[in-house]
Amino acid sequence: MSLLTKSPVRTFPSTVSDLFNIEKFFSDALQLWDMPSTMPAVNVHEDETSFRMEVASPGMEKSDFKINVRDNVLLISAEKKTEKKEEEKNFTRREFNYSSFRRSFALPENVDQDNIKAEYNNGILHLTIPKMKKESAPKGKSIDVA
Repeated sequence: MSLLTKSPVRTFPSTVSDLFNIEKFFSDALQLWDMPSTMPAVNVHEDETSFRMEVASPGMEKSDFKINVRDNVLLISAEKKTEKKEEEKNFTRREFNYSSFRRSFALPENVDQDNIKAEYNNGILHLTIPKMKKESAPKGKSIDVA
């Protein structure tokens, strides 16, 4: 009886597989797919007067967010650090948790950047981005030739 196991998927000869370590590459790539994503989902709604954004970010607090506008780009970032420490007579347990994200959105030219508002309720960051009011078009002007 042999204790050696054969890989269930072997698409290349042993020497090529060993040389390039194909199995390890695909194994590592599959593990990356299983990692949880920290990028929040974003919904964007547009009406005649504004854009409304909803950023799903449960577990955060409003003080965790930083929102900036720079060069017509809206930058939303958040960072949360937690530490839990339990000390008992026979043991000590410390747990750390860190989560962060950063999203950026190009803003159209018709946005009123000075009046963007943000509110955080029930795990969702709500942003209201007003559009600039349309200026009345010039009615026309008659020019006399001198």
